[in-house]
Amino acid sequence: MKRFALYVVSVLLPAVCLADGVVVPSKVQVEWADCEVGALFHIDMCTFKPDFVWNKSPEVPPADTFNPEELDTDQWILAAKNIGAKYAVLVAKHCSGFSLWPTKAHEYSVKNSKWRNGKGDIVRDFIASCKKYGVKPGIYASANANAYMRVYNGKYNGGSPTKEYGDMVNTQLRELWSNYGPLFEIWFDGGSLPEEIGGNKTLQLLEELQPDAIAFQGPSKFANLIRWVGNEKGTAPYPSWGTAQKTTSSDGTEVIRDLYGDPFAKRWCPGESDFPLRWNNSFQGGWFWKDGEDHKMFSVDELMQKYETSVGRNTNMLVGIVVDSRGLVPEADVKRLKEWGAQIQKFYGSPLKAETEFSGEVATAKFESPKVVDRAVIQEDIAFGERILEYKLEGFSDGKWIELAKGSCIGHKRIEKFAPAKISAMRLTATKSKAQPKLKALLAFEK
Repeated sequence: MKRFALYVVSVLLPAVCLADGVVVPSKVQVEWADCEVGALFHIDMCTFKPDFVWNKSPEVPPADTFNPEELDTDQWILAAKNIGAKYAVLVAKHCSGFSLWPTKAHEYSVKNSKWRNGKGDIVRDFIASCKKYGVKPGIYASANANAYMRVYNGKYNGGSPTKEYGDMVNTQLRELWSNYGPLFEIWFDGGSLPEEIGGNKTLQLLEELQPDAIAFQGPSKFANLIRWVGNEKGTAPYPSWGTAQKTTSSDGTEVIRDLYGDPFAKRWCPGESDFPLRWNNSFQGGWFWKDGEDHKMFSVDELMQKYETSVGRNTNMLVGIVVDSRGLVPEADVKRLKEWGAQIQKFYGSPLKAETEFSGEVATAKFESPKVVDRAVIQEDIAFGERILEYKLEGFSDGKWIELAKGSCIGHKRIEKFAPAKISAMRLTATKSKAQPKLKALLAFEK
């Protein structure tokens, strides 16, 4: 993305509504989990001037440096849909401070660029493309860094940011959250501003303007929170519970461990696994485009593993997609997204036909004939919370049940991979639960 060095803060999360003694998500948190896959788009000054480093260069590039003459947000969204993305987040302002909409807060924005003679608005175009193609829109706007305003790592020229800076941020957030309609997800990279410089208004603005949005690392008292998984590699920890006692305001520059959540916590705050399509050691961590780096992408097999260790570990998968200096997702990236999407469908798009019965702690799927199976998808109905604490998965082979896998957290989705076995039925048993299990799916996939 990304990302800038900042403090890491853990905060105690307050309790929310319980049902039968089990914490349950809000309606929008269930909707968010059902989406499973999202995309995160980056374009900023470093796209046009790659030697610019927001926290090291003495000056920001002039606004007229920004000129993506072929910009097409329809093309972006269609690229993301190749991997089944149901929501998309635009980095509306990264750390340079350059704003992709004609903000009234300062002069460093598209209104003073060459692009469309200063009359364009990328946020508006992005939202329109999301609506056109049925993708839920989101916005990222970093509050804790702005090279144009000389705010670095939460500090103004080495000292504390001013209240005026906090007011400027809140002006921009009000613009983004009130001028473009309802947002599905709002991204706080590095958390929101400290209260002493106006950050206390963030919660107020959220609740006033976007009460139904999902907030990544947002204010701790906001209802619809999600949390970071501790790395930018598409690998959620296991287990990764949907409930948590604490979250983090990390900016992603440090790997944080022990972000497993807590099955007995009193707050629903599931994880989101963000990672770039391009290698983490490529330009700007893989989040931004640079000429000559189109070959620096993860292979389809590597991306499949990331899918299985993000979506398959009870988190959503948010994929960083670069936009080049033309204003387009490069052809190489579009091609890789298509290849990856086809592989996801190949492996997880066609479960075996089965007669499935759910009865208390046991779910059984019976196949029409014996099949060689090496993968399973298990889902709880998270509208009732996460209830299963431990489980075992078995297959019926040669007249007896054999163990295929066992684990703990299921949540919205758990992908289990195991040694191929020829079986005529598959059985899931909840061996430890905190309430009556509410299973949604038990699916098997042929090798």
